[in-house]
Amino acid sequence: MTTLVLCVDRSNDIGRKAGVPTPVVGWEAVRSLVTDVGLADPEDSNVNCLLEALRVARDLRDEHEDSVVAVVSGASETLVGADRSLAAQVDELVAEYEPESAIVVVDSAGDERVVPVIESRLRVDSVDRVVVRQAHDIESTYYLLKQFLADEELRSTVLVPLGATLLLMPLLLTRFSPEIALAGLGSVLGAVLLYKGLAIDQLLAESPDRVRDALYSGQVSIVTYVVAAGLTLVGAFLGALSVTPQANAGTGATLISTMQFVYHAVPWLALAALTASAGRLLDELIGADGVSRQYMNLPFGVVALGLVVRGFAGWFLQREGILADAVLFGWTVSAQQRLALFIVGGIFVSAIGVRVAATMSESETLEDAVEQ
Repeated sequence: MTTLVLCVDRSNDIGRKAGVPTPVVGWEAVRSLVTDVGLADPEDSNVNCLLEALRVARDLRDEHEDSVVAVVSGASETLVGADRSLAAQVDELVAEYEPESAIVVVDSAGDERVVPVIESRLRVDSVDRVVVRQAHDIESTYYLLKQFLADEELRSTVLVPLGATLLLMPLLLTRFSPEIALAGLGSVLGAVLLYKGLAIDQLLAESPDRVRDALYSGQVSIVTYVVAAGLTLVGAFLGALSVTPQANAGTGATLISTMQFVYHAVPWLALAALTASAGRLLDELIGADGVSRQYMNLPFGVVALGLVVRGFAGWFLQREGILADAVLFGWTVSAQQRLALFIVGGIFVSAIGVRVAATMSESETLEDAVEQ
């Protein structure tokens, strides 16, 4: 029975610092790698992870059990690429040494997330996570703070919002009550954290390049997106104009005003979404890969959703007497009948979209089968 003792480095710190390709296999090779990584960065926790892998392999050898110690790393700039690189290296080790089980050694929660990838290829008997013990005293705290302040990204993410908050606090307290000042500061700080946490800054930084690439590649969607944005503004404008002041203020008046806005804005918003999805669909049709099922079903889903939302908004307004009863083929339609018609219409349109997408998928499958 051969056991594979696998040291996992998902972020490829070992490969970058030691300058060696992975996988690294064998007792002597891994022990030499410990020296290279330790000399490159003595503070790196991967040194302890490598030593733990050697210790586990030694214990298995003392128990007269065959073992192979190896190091794999994610040699890619993206997480998906890193996981695929790790999977390829594990496949290579399994094909060459044919182990029956594995003991995975990791030093962080990020490395531990690739355990399911290894389990899909080899039975994992144990996951050994290395935790480095540190002296929790004033001196170690000082050096941790020093390293934190030396990291430019952490400084801009944490210290800049906190500093701006502390500067604004006395100004707001002199002009407003403490409750309003603290609420405003909390909102600003929360917005900044969400801005960084959701990577909106990266999205905005990449937007010019994406727009330029879309224009150069001749994508129709870039035009339809602009048209959709204009239709969205028109819908919001007409929805705001349709709101009439209510005699009695309160929750009911707010709900009625909201329903008025929704009822008049939804057709334009649905048209905007339909325009954007149509542009994306045209790009897929022009492309060589064909149209995927979700893009084919998207326009029908947009129309169905718009019908259902408008139906519910119209039910509220007609029930309150703000919207007059509709007349259909000489019959007066009540609020409940109006809502039922819109819901049935939405379900019908959605069903048509599902059927069209299914038919397109079947046609593509038959074409692929004929080509093969």
